[in-house]
Amino acid sequence: MFTGLVDDVGTIESVRTTEAGRKFRLRCRYDDLADGESIACDGACLTVREHGAGWFTVAAVVTTLERTHVGTWGVGRRVNLERALRAGDRLGGHIVQGHVDATGTIEAIVRRDDAWLVDVSVPPAVERLLVPHGSVTVDGVSLTVNALPRPGVLQLSLIEYTWRHTTFADRVVGDAVHLEADVVAKHVERLLGPYLARAADEARPPAPPAPSAPTPRQLGAAIGMLRALGDG
Repeated sequence: MFTGLVDDVGTIESVRTTEAGRKFRLRCRYDDLADGESIACDGACLTVREHGAGWFTVAAVVTTLERTHVGTWGVGRRVNLERALRAGDRLGGHIVQGHVDATGTIEAIVRRDDAWLVDVSVPPAVERLLVPHGSVTVDGVSLTVNALPRPGVLQLSLIEYTWRHTTFADRVVGDAVHLEADVVAKHVERLLGPYLARAADEARPPAPPAPSAPTPRQLGAAIGMLRALGDG
């Protein structure tokens, strides 16, 4: 588990394809990592495979590559890093699992006085879990939903410290970003889903009754009318 507070920005030194997946070596400030340790890389929880003073390697398997933008990473890219939360640590952001729900696309970056307003397109599965002033994780950074200005768009308001201490300063319009919705919202949606569906069914107006089949007497009368019209 993480809290969405980036504690280092690493730089990719090498990328290669291996039997373990897409393998990355990153330069960082850490010198006390352990084999098998979890570390969030741009918000995607990956496992430390090898490490040394100031570097470590991780590998992304096919399922990770399918739901993230990790497959586009190249040498020189800077990556937000956060080590797993320890019991007793301050939860300065919000509960972050490191499980990327989807990717979004940066639509606009505007400087407004002392803040950067960043608009990000989000898919419906993530959008319905967002509320104004709620929490969302973007590229591993715990952020507040500043606004939902229009359907399918999330607006973030970044302070100068966040802009300076994360990779947001590297991002441009059109870049993909990782999105992780608040885990509490996901569980609430899952638990309430069946009840909301049932309530929607009960509120739906009943369908009109299907027309009944004509009786033999009605059929006989209709045939008689048709014959009378034909004789006329």
